[in-house]
Amino acid sequence: MVEPLNREAHRGGGRGREGASKGVIRPWEKTGSKPAGNFRIFTIRADQKVSPRTGKAHEFYVIDTVNWVNVIAMTANQELVMVEQYRHGSDTVELEIPGGMMDADDHSPAATGERELREETGYAGERARVIGEVFPNPAIMSNIAYTVLVENCTCCHEVQFDHGEDILTRLVPWVEIPGLIARGKIKHSLVIAGIYHFDLLRRSGR
Repeated sequence: MVEPLNREAHRGGGRGREGASKGVIRPWEKTGSKPAGNFRIFTIRADQKVSPRTGKAHEFYVIDTVNWVNVIAMTANQELVMVEQYRHGSDTVELEIPGGMMDADDHSPAATGERELREETGYAGERARVIGEVFPNPAIMSNIAYTVLVENCTCCHEVQFDHGEDILTRLVPWVEIPGLIARGKIKHSLVIAGIYHFDLLRRSGR
């Protein structure tokens, strides 16, 4: 087990406030919060917090948005259902797995995953379930990204793209996925995290 590194102690200090000197990171007390922006799919707030180590107040900006779901959709032939789409942030066409935002009336991440898979690719399958979750960027974001596995997928629906979507479906043999990541053909960090969750599941034999 990796022991926590106490930077103050290793610099010969160790005189910080209680908590920091014992190698324990404590939450910062929030003393206030105010809206800082509303941008339709996310909002920004400014939190005022006090450092438990120094006792000094600081302001931090936090992005609030709904939770996200990415889908590992496997066919009976061990192919991964993937999508190609243009991404405005990177200004590139990316190879990804299906996914999207949780709607207010979605009763679970698995339900969101099934809906997004059906709408983006026309595929549906069995035993939809969450196999992992990550914080997309805990430094500045408050939401969670879930990975949902759907098995034995087949194409049985018409696609239903949003007005801002332009998507192509690709079936990629699972054995080719590591090479695509290694060669930089799959670059979306949350997609790679979802693939890793599934790889861990396969290695565990579950």
